[in-house]
Amino acid sequence: MCIFVHMIFLTGGTGLVGSHILMMLVQDNISVKALKRSSSRLDVCRKVFSYHNLDHKFKEVQWCEGDINDIISLENHMKDCDTIVHAAALVSFNKSDLEVLRKINIEGTANVMNTALHFNYKRCVYISSVATLSREINFQNVDESFHFEPHKDTSNYAFTKYYAEQEVWRASNEGIDVVILNPSIILGPGDWDKGSSKIFQRIFNGLKFYSTGSSGYVDVIDVAQIAKTLIFSNIKNERFILNGINIKFKEAFNLIADELNVERAYIKVTPFLKELAWRMEIARSFLTGNRPLLTKETANSAMKNVSYSSKKIKEKLKYEFISFDKTVKECCRFYKQDLV
Repeated sequence: MCIFVHMIFLTGGTGLVGSHILMMLVQDNISVKALKRSSSRLDVCRKVFSYHNLDHKFKEVQWCEGDINDIISLENHMKDCDTIVHAAALVSFNKSDLEVLRKINIEGTANVMNTALHFNYKRCVYISSVATLSREINFQNVDESFHFEPHKDTSNYAFTKYYAEQEVWRASNEGIDVVILNPSIILGPGDWDKGSSKIFQRIFNGLKFYSTGSSGYVDVIDVAQIAKTLIFSNIKNERFILNGINIKFKEAFNLIADELNVERAYIKVTPFLKELAWRMEIARSFLTGNRPLLTKETANSAMKNVSYSSKKIKEKLKYEFISFDKTVKECCRFYKQDLV
């Protein structure tokens, strides 16, 4: 059964996931307002529309200027809507970003949910992360029953996304139907200098090292399509892991390197090299003033072998995820197109 939605309010529309959700909604002539900060650029979102030959639809986006940490702007823009897709978040594994992670991921989510409650919103789809699920060094087939259990390697990002989820569950207890999505590593055409998309740039520029770890990947199209479907579904107060494939980092990097026609990574990262690498990167960052490309958290994560199960969402929606080979081919094609 589908539910009626008057107008959707979307946060994070200038990012990778938000841009794709926005594109799919506008493509189907669904009424949506997209929040953007005054300092946010529309390049990634415009690029996503262009990649899918929807340039003509971009002008139909109802952008509204504000911030999830500015309650007045939220109240001004959210009052005419009844459903929210909350995709705005900061992804960072730098310890120096703890306060801004708290501000955006936790306080921002609380502000959004409080405003939605104030205006009697009916529904919320929240884009979270598998980082909020329990993951030790060799956890296999992690599913929705793996509740958050902090340990010494838990990142500040994971903590803040977990507490953001608690704000969403609180809103569900106060009357809003919610669905939480926990995607694994998201791949798709976007800003090649940020987030998971940066791996294509690193490999193209000559990534020499590979780790022994493994993780899950999911195509951004899958995340956006499932989010859009769940907006209009009667499914409520549930979470779903979104994961297309579990694969070794080396194998994933090799596929990307081959598609980009560059040399594969050939130096195996040992535990000693891992410890040396993140310490050297922190020192380089301190001396140059540039943000570190590798942190203790990301170095440790790269050595873990974790796999995720998407059985629940597959059965619920009868959904088939895009193959990893296709995702890599599409991302590499778009990346090379941007180089021209």
